[in-house]
Amino acid sequence: MSDAELWLHTLAERFPLLLAELAPSTGRTLRERSGPASGGGRAPVRLYVSDALRDITDGVVELEEAVRERLGLRPARPAPVVVRLRRLADLAGRVAELPDLDAHLVSEARRMAARCGRAVGDPEQLVRIAGRCPACDSVSLRALPERAVVMCVNPVCRQEVRA
Repeated sequence: MSDAELWLHTLAERFPLLLAELAPSTGRTLRERSGPASGGGRAPVRLYVSDALRDITDGVVELEEAVRERLGLRPARPAPVVVRLRRLADLAGRVAELPDLDAHLVSEARRMAARCGRAVGDPEQLVRIAGRCPACDSVSLRALPERAVVMCVNPVCRQEVRA
């Protein structure tokens, strides 16, 4: 599985969770505050979820249009985001033949998957890396795959390492 396919599948798995986060409240009330200042006691709308949903939806539509245009394909029919992501994953093999387009597809899919994950409350994954930090010589190297970064997590160092 290519990097593009991996990030597109990750986003396709997370996107329905984002939709569920935006679903209207089930009528549960907030218990932290009461009275007129609480706005009626209903759970507040989380605008960051709405903003992430709009950003990702627009991003997927624009990304699919750009990929199809660059590959010389006719425009695709409108479809839900998850369907568009599957179509993009199906084109990943052809996209891999164009390194600049492949890098753009990976970058955008990674960015949108990370934004979706943050909106639904997923913690960012840390992966331990063997070896020592070139700046402080500690064994505290970690990869942050969603940001495509390797860094030293030693609180004294916090050096970003170029891979």
